[in-house]
Amino acid sequence: MQKISPCLWFDGNAEEATNFYVDTFRNARIREIMRHTDASPGPAGSVLALLFELEGEEFMALNGGSEFKFTPAISMFVKCDTQDEIDHYWDKLMDGGQSMACGWLTDRFGVTWQIAPRRLPTMLQDPDPVKANRTMKAMMGMIKLDIAELDRAYNGA
Repeated sequence: MQKISPCLWFDGNAEEATNFYVDTFRNARIREIMRHTDASPGPAGSVLALLFELEGEEFMALNGGSEFKFTPAISMFVKCDTQDEIDHYWDKLMDGGQSMACGWLTDRFGVTWQIAPRRLPTMLQDPDPVKANRTMKAMMGMIKLDIAELDRAYNGA
């Protein structure tokens, strides 16, 4: 596992959120469930935190309480190879969530995700500024990203 893993702070629904993410991603699993003890601040035996993996990346979900909330200032960037992949993640994560512009959405737990073609950063940084600008303009007009439309813009079709 990687040396640094994000810890996601939830308000009592870390287990529900983790199960949702594990059900959403094809290569995912819960690795460990940590429970409160008599010495911890929560009820003994209740879920304190979970370690889980999504596509080989480790995360921690913590039942931290209501003190902190998620913002789009930090988002999960999901690199997709096909439109089917974009559609899958978009549709699953949007269940109870809210869409934003340019392939961004906030799920029902407040976590923000970017669902994008793997090659999009390369297209946006193409040495040909005309291609890069056409791609950026197309992306800026989208909610869920459409690979075919981005390709058409990139190629000037």
